Amino acid sequence: MRIASVADVKARFSGYLKICESGPVVVTKNGKPVAMLLAMNDQDEIERILLAYSPKFQSILRTAEKQLRAGKGIPHEEFWSEVKSRSSGA
Repeated sequence: MRIASVADVKARFSGYLKICESGPVVVTKNGKPVAMLLAMNDQDEIERILLAYSPKFQSILRTAEKQLRAGKGIPHEEFWSEVKSRSSGA
């Protein structure tokens, strides 16, 4: 992991894009971390990161977790059977 100031990253952005391929680069402003540069290897990775920081998606997950804890879930086999039937157009 590298640490670099905003000014340094701004001055040598393309170089830091290359550096972040081997690990994250923490970007600092006035000595405090404010951002991170991460290399993206594929579309799935981008989607995972976007979902991880999506307030709406996180809210959906919290609601689902509460429902499961309250016993309002469905058995694993039933869930996948429903998914399969919906995807086959049945």
